Amino acid sequence: MSSVIGKNLMQPDPTLLPEEPEVLQRIEAGDLPEDIAPHHPESSLAWALMADDAWSEGRTIESYAFARVGYHRGLDALRRSGWRGAGPVPWSHEPNRGFLRALYALGRAAAAIGESEEVTRIRTFLDDSDPTAAAAIEQG
Repeated sequence: MSSVIGKNLMQPDPTLLPEEPEVLQRIEAGDLPEDIAPHHPESSLAWALMADDAWSEGRTIESYAFARVGYHRGLDALRRSGWRGAGPVPWSHEPNRGFLRALYALGRAAAAIGESEEVTRIRTFLDDSDPTAAAAIEQG
């Protein structure tokens, strides 16, 4: 009974995505995200990294497209992990970071192409998932 004291019973439990050891190994080995994604197309992290690379090279539309794929792959993974459309997706759980990074990248690129309603929706979703995520992503 004491485990529920202080817990918001209306708030769903945090969603924790599964680890992606093969993706992380390839990143650590120096493989490029565009070489990882064809082997792990379900990985939001691979798509988020491609979105970041495209963004840093001034390829806004490609960044948007890569981020959108990462976002949708992340939604699929969240649902498989029990997410029901709301609730925390904590940045502190490293496997969640690919999805959160894709979400951030999508909002950034949406802002660059003038999709103001989407920017607002994405920012709300990111803040609702984890209010510390945007700052953590911006800090690198």
